[in-house]
Amino acid sequence: MKELKTAIVILNWNGEKFLERFLPSVIKYSKAGDTGIFVADNGSSDNSVKIIKEKFPEVKLIEFDKNYGFTGGYNRALMQLEAEYFVLLNSDAEVTENWISPITEIMDSDKTVAAAMPKILSYDNKKYFEYAGASGGFIDKYGYPFCRGRILDKTEEDKGQYDNVCDIFWASGAAMFVRADLYKKFGGLDEDFFAHMEEIDLCWRFKNAGYKIKINPESKVYHVGGGALPNNSPNKIYLNYRNNLFLLLKNLPRRKLLPVIISRMILDGLSGAVYLASLKFSFFFAVIKAHFSFYGKIKKMCNKRNAQTLKDINHKEIYRKSIVFSYFFQKKDTFDKLKF
Repeated sequence: MKELKTAIVILNWNGEKFLERFLPSVIKYSKAGDTGIFVADNGSSDNSVKIIKEKFPEVKLIEFDKNYGFTGGYNRALMQLEAEYFVLLNSDAEVTENWISPITEIMDSDKTVAAAMPKILSYDNKKYFEYAGASGGFIDKYGYPFCRGRILDKTEEDKGQYDNVCDIFWASGAAMFVRADLYKKFGGLDEDFFAHMEEIDLCWRFKNAGYKIKINPESKVYHVGGGALPNNSPNKIYLNYRNNLFLLLKNLPRRKLLPVIISRMILDGLSGAVYLASLKFSFFFAVIKAHFSFYGKIKKMCNKRNAQTLKDINHKEIYRKSIVFSYFFQKKDTFDKLKF
């Protein structure tokens, strides 16, 4: 088989409706001879596999025996592929014309760029940014993620205000370009995360080793969002709270580790109290469950932390204040109002 420059890999689990709707755009706009399209099926019980075989013969199928989650599914798929760049693309994403070359050209010209992403807009409301990435990911001092174009739950209308190429802190797993050799060298996505924030962890590991993460909004993708796990489900609350603590423990510089973790414990406790007061008992117990799961894996996460080279880099893409405080109390509800 001809050596691939770009391997587009769509992880699927019971997503037959998304495959039928969005695979045609991927095929149409990814026709370069050195680009391959793969669907890695995470043990689907619907007709996903049958649909791919019968309707999309040009797509190469990788089948797994069960659902290994976002992290395990991608690791198992990507570790068996050879290419210069991997593209992790959600099954509920519609790509557009010329979406690949603006990203790969940036990565071709600068070998220190480990990962990059396109601009991600809402499929259902195409004038607005989409939650999972918008025009580039950032985090605040306590590890809360946000984006150019999305602060907490508020997404902005895309008026071209964030159309410049720039360094970001994390690239969205909904449409992430990553150097294949670095993906493998760094061990891929952390499978203890299962799903959610695993791409932030990978990007933080890259950045701690001195690599860059970029966005080129010249490339754009429309994303449905919540395709695999509905927004604000108790399980998603659980994964977000637990994985955010994993993220901080693994990647923070030593001098910031204890103060930030303790602060997050307090903030999470306040969040749990709000859920309880709002009679959202399933969300309250999800926060409790997340913390006990975190406690049970502190030793394992510390071992992972110790296994990587942690340079004390002052990452300029980390917001030095609380994004929650800035949003609610200072009314900084759009990215351009923040001062880094």
